[in-house]
Amino acid sequence: MKKKKEDLECILDFIFEAGLLKRCRRSGWSVLGIEPCESVADHSFRCAVIGYILAKTEKADANKVVLMGLFNDIHEARISDLHKMAQNYIDEPEVSLKAFKEQVKKLPSGLKKELNDLRKEYIAQTSIESLIARDADILECLIQAKEYREEGWLHADEFMKKAPAFLKTPSARRVWKAARGADPSRWWFKLSKFLR
Repeated sequence: MKKKKEDLECILDFIFEAGLLKRCRRSGWSVLGIEPCESVADHSFRCAVIGYILAKTEKADANKVVLMGLFNDIHEARISDLHKMAQNYIDEPEVSLKAFKEQVKKLPSGLKKELNDLRKEYIAQTSIESLIARDADILECLIQAKEYREEGWLHADEFMKKAPAFLKTPSARRVWKAARGADPSRWWFKLSKFLR
Protein backbone atom coordinates (compact mmCIF):
# COMPACT_ATOMS: atom_id res chain seq x y z
CA MET A 1 0.00 0.00 0.00
CA LYS A 2 2.88 2.37 0.80
CA LYS A 3 4.38 1.79 -2.68
CA LYS A 4 1.06 2.69 -4.37
CA LYS A 5 0.83 5.90 -2.33
CA GLU A 6 4.42 6.84 -3.30
CA ASP A 7 3.68 6.05 -6.96
CA LEU A 8 0.58 8.24 -6.88
CA GLU A 9 2.51 11.12 -5.31
CA CYS A 10 5.20 10.84 -8.02
CA ILE A 11 2.55 10.77 -10.74
CA LEU A 12 0.86 13.85 -9.31
CA ASP A 13 4.19 15.67 -9.02
CA PHE A 14 4.85 14.87 -12.69
CA ILE A 15 1.39 16.14 -13.69
CA PHE A 16 1.81 19.36 -11.70
CA GLU A 17 5.25 19.88 -13.21
CA ALA A 18 3.85 19.37 -16.73
CA GLY A 19 1.36 22.13 -15.93
CA LEU A 20 4.26 24.56 -15.69
CA LEU A 21 4.56 24.31 -19.49
CA LYS A 22 1.36 26.36 -19.75
CA ARG A 23 3.30 29.29 -18.25
CA CYS A 24 6.62 28.63 -20.02
CA ARG A 25 6.78 30.83 -23.14
CA ARG A 26 8.51 29.83 -26.37
CA SER A 27 11.62 31.96 -26.11
CA GLY A 28 12.44 32.31 -29.81
CA TRP A 29 9.19 34.18 -30.41
CA SER A 30 9.82 36.38 -27.36
CA VAL A 31 13.27 37.32 -28.70
CA LEU A 32 11.54 38.54 -31.86
CA GLY A 33 9.32 40.76 -29.71
CA ILE A 34 6.16 38.72 -30.20
CA GLU A 35 4.10 39.27 -27.07
CA PRO A 36 2.19 37.49 -25.87
CA CYS A 37 3.61 34.44 -27.58
CA GLU A 38 2.61 30.80 -27.38
CA SER A 39 3.52 28.60 -24.43
CA VAL A 40 5.40 25.32 -24.64
CA ALA A 41 2.12 23.58 -23.79
CA ASP A 42 0.40 25.35 -26.72
CA HIS A 43 3.15 24.14 -29.02
CA SER A 44 3.15 20.57 -27.67
CA PHE A 45 -0.61 20.24 -28.05
CA ARG A 46 -0.63 21.22 -31.71
CA CYS A 47 2.49 19.09 -32.35
CA ALA A 48 0.53 16.09 -31.13
CA VAL A 49 -2.45 16.98 -33.35
CA ILE A 50 -0.22 17.47 -36.41
CA GLY A 51 1.72 14.31 -35.58
CA TYR A 52 -1.48 12.28 -35.44
CA ILE A 53 -2.55 13.52 -38.87
CA LEU A 54 0.88 12.97 -40.43
CA ALA A 55 1.17 9.49 -38.90
CA LYS A 56 -2.21 8.47 -40.31
CA THR A 57 -1.21 9.84 -43.72
CA GLU A 58 2.14 8.02 -43.63
CA LYS A 59 0.52 4.83 -42.24
CA ALA A 60 2.69 4.88 -39.12
CA ASP A 61 1.89 4.25 -35.44
CA ALA A 62 -0.14 7.37 -34.63
CA ASN A 63 -0.25 6.70 -30.89
CA LYS A 64 3.54 6.62 -30.69
CA VAL A 65 3.84 9.82 -32.71
CA VAL A 66 1.27 11.60 -30.54
CA LEU A 67 3.11 10.58 -27.37
CA MET A 68 6.42 11.77 -28.80
CA GLY A 69 4.82 15.11 -29.63
CA LEU A 70 3.24 15.50 -26.21
CA PHE A 71 6.37 14.64 -24.24
CA ASN A 72 9.09 16.00 -26.55
CA ASP A 73 9.44 19.29 -24.67
CA ILE A 74 8.42 18.17 -21.17
CA HIS A 75 11.98 18.83 -19.93
CA GLU A 76 11.40 22.54 -20.58
CA ALA A 77 9.42 22.65 -17.35
CA ARG A 78 12.85 22.43 -15.70
CA ILE A 79 15.21 24.20 -18.09
CA SER A 80 12.80 26.51 -19.94
CA ASP A 81 12.65 26.85 -23.70
CA LEU A 82 16.14 27.67 -24.98
CA HIS A 83 16.19 29.71 -28.19
CA LYS A 84 18.82 29.04 -30.84
CA MET A 85 21.31 31.63 -29.59
CA ALA A 86 21.19 30.21 -26.04
CA GLN A 87 21.79 26.74 -27.48
CA ASN A 88 25.16 27.98 -28.81
CA TYR A 89 26.35 28.29 -25.21
CA ILE A 90 24.60 25.38 -23.56
CA ASP A 91 24.80 21.73 -24.58
CA GLU A 92 21.04 21.63 -25.02
CA PRO A 93 20.70 17.95 -26.00
CA GLU A 94 22.67 16.83 -22.96
CA VAL A 95 20.93 19.23 -20.57
CA SER A 96 17.44 18.41 -21.84
CA LEU A 97 18.09 14.67 -21.62
CA LYS A 98 19.39 15.03 -18.06
CA ALA A 99 16.29 17.02 -17.06
CA PHE A 100 13.99 14.50 -18.75
CA LYS A 101 15.62 11.51 -17.04
CA GLU A 102 15.30 13.19 -13.65
CA GLN A 103 11.66 14.05 -14.34
CA VAL A 104 10.67 10.45 -15.08
CA LYS A 105 12.97 8.55 -12.72
CA LYS A 106 10.45 8.33 -9.86
CA LEU A 107 7.49 7.39 -12.03
CA PRO A 108 6.21 3.80 -11.80
CA SER A 109 8.49 1.51 -13.83
CA GLY A 110 6.06 0.93 -16.72
CA LEU A 111 5.52 4.64 -17.31
CA LYS A 112 9.20 5.42 -16.89
CA LYS A 113 10.24 2.72 -19.37
CA GLU A 114 7.74 3.80 -22.02
CA LEU A 115 8.69 7.47 -21.78
CA ASN A 116 12.41 6.70 -21.81
CA ASP A 117 12.00 4.39 -24.82
CA LEU A 118 10.03 7.05 -26.70
CA ARG A 119 12.65 9.67 -25.90
CA LYS A 120 15.49 7.44 -27.13
CA GLU A 121 13.62 6.66 -30.32
CA TYR A 122 12.87 10.32 -30.96
CA ILE A 123 16.50 11.32 -30.41
CA ALA A 124 17.79 8.52 -32.69
CA GLN A 125 15.58 9.69 -35.58
CA THR A 126 15.70 6.25 -37.23
CA SER A 127 12.06 5.13 -37.10
CA ILE A 128 9.31 6.55 -39.30
CA GLU A 129 7.47 7.57 -36.12
CA SER A 130 10.42 9.61 -34.85
CA LEU A 131 10.81 11.31 -38.23
CA ILE A 132 7.11 12.15 -38.28
CA ALA A 133 7.21 13.48 -34.70
CA ARG A 134 10.14 15.73 -35.61
CA ASP A 135 8.33 16.87 -38.75
CA ALA A 136 5.26 17.66 -36.64
CA ASP A 137 7.45 19.79 -34.36
CA ILE A 138 8.93 21.70 -37.31
CA LEU A 139 5.58 22.00 -39.08
CA GLU A 140 3.92 23.37 -35.96
CA CYS A 141 6.62 26.04 -35.73
CA LEU A 142 6.19 26.87 -39.41
CA ILE A 143 2.44 27.22 -39.07
CA GLN A 144 2.87 29.32 -35.92
CA ALA A 145 5.34 31.53 -37.77
CA LYS A 146 2.82 31.94 -40.59
CA GLU A 147 0.12 32.91 -38.09
CA TYR A 148 2.42 35.43 -36.41
CA ARG A 149 3.39 36.82 -39.82
CA GLU A 150 -0.29 37.25 -40.69
CA GLU A 151 -0.68 39.18 -37.42
CA GLY A 152 2.06 41.57 -38.53
CA TRP A 153 5.20 40.12 -36.93
CA LEU A 154 7.54 40.50 -39.92
CA HIS A 155 10.52 38.65 -38.45
CA ALA A 156 8.56 35.39 -38.40
CA ASP A 157 9.40 35.23 -42.13
CA GLU A 158 12.98 34.22 -41.31
CA PHE A 159 11.83 30.97 -39.75
CA MET A 160 9.64 30.19 -42.75
CA LYS A 161 12.64 30.55 -45.09
CA LYS A 162 14.92 28.01 -43.40
CA ALA A 163 12.80 25.43 -41.60
CA PRO A 164 10.99 23.80 -44.58
CA ALA A 165 14.29 22.27 -45.72
CA PHE A 166 14.30 20.12 -42.56
CA LEU A 167 10.96 18.42 -43.26
CA LYS A 168 11.54 14.74 -44.08
CA THR A 169 8.18 13.16 -44.85
CA PRO A 170 6.16 13.72 -48.02
CA SER A 171 3.00 14.45 -46.03
CA ALA A 172 4.70 17.17 -43.94
CA ARG A 173 6.08 18.81 -47.07
CA ARG A 174 2.61 18.70 -48.70
CA VAL A 175 0.95 20.24 -45.64
CA TRP A 176 3.50 23.05 -45.51
CA LYS A 177 3.19 23.71 -49.25
CA ALA A 178 -0.58 24.11 -48.79
CA ALA A 179 -0.24 26.12 -45.56
CA ARG A 180 2.16 28.67 -47.09
CA GLY A 181 -0.57 30.17 -49.26
CA ALA A 182 -3.51 29.54 -46.95
CA ASP A 183 -5.31 32.12 -44.83
CA PRO A 184 -5.11 30.94 -41.18
CA SER A 185 -8.57 32.45 -40.54
CA ARG A 186 -10.24 30.81 -43.54
CA TRP A 187 -11.81 28.02 -41.48
CA TRP A 188 -13.47 30.57 -39.19
CA PHE A 189 -14.95 32.67 -41.96
CA LYS A 190 -16.26 29.58 -43.73
CA LEU A 191 -17.94 28.45 -40.52
CA SER A 192 -19.27 31.92 -39.73
CA LYS A 193 -20.98 32.13 -43.13
CA PHE A 194 -22.51 28.74 -42.57
CA LEU A 195 -23.92 29.76 -39.18
CA ARG A 196 -25.66 32.91 -40.47
